[in-house]
Amino acid sequence: MTVSFGWGPVEARALASSAAYVVVVDVLSFTTAVGVAVERGAVVHPYRWRDETAVAYARERDAVLAVGRRAATPEHPWSLSPAALRAAPVPERLVLPSPNGSTIAAEAAGSGATVVAASLRNAGAVARWLGERTPAGVAVIASGERWPDGSLRPALEDLLGAGAVLAALQEKTAGPALTPEATAAATLWTATKDPVAALHGCASGRELYEYGYPQDVEVAAEIDASTAVPVLVDGAFQEAAR
Repeated sequence: MTVSFGWGPVEARALASSAAYVVVVDVLSFTTAVGVAVERGAVVHPYRWRDETAVAYARERDAVLAVGRRAATPEHPWSLSPAALRAAPVPERLVLPSPNGSTIAAEAAGSGATVVAASLRNAGAVARWLGERTPAGVAVIASGERWPDGSLRPALEDLLGAGAVLAALQEKTAGPALTPEATAAATLWTATKDPVAALHGCASGRELYEYGYPQDVEVAAEIDASTAVPVLVDGAFQEAAR
């Protein structure tokens, strides 16, 4: 098994061409939200744009549309917030707009790779599931954030999440061949003495605190608390076949 690591949609597209599986990591908060919804029984449709087209997309699929955190109401509590999704009634189908995680999932799926959503909550479960399949190639993609000009901003939380998956693959899989980039990410995870504190203190974590959503960081920091393995099937994430 050859395991590579990269950042953002451009590398996702490049690495997916030689990978059977692509693992998308967007810890704060897309893949954490996907995991929370899937483990509660929902099917999650990722969508690239958070605009009026998302409304039509959800309507066509008879799905609930997740809104921005601040747009959520008691009558419509579904948003990108993992904490809100944990507390809200479980919809059968949920459309989850995310310009980062959803775009990477779409780029990877377009290559024919099987796409998996991973976070700190299910890194071990994803690694075990991949190890049972022993695919020839796996690409782990950290989503990162965006600067105001649209360029990629590397994000520590996604590097840690990717590193957790990669380190678990090293531990649970016989003889995976990690690229130097993948080895470096795995080494960072292993060397981080307090990843929970790092998640709360990183730039994205501080932003969520400032916006009034510290509970989303707390949910994202539940390391290996979930056994869910969300896999993209026909355009929607659902629990993987075992």
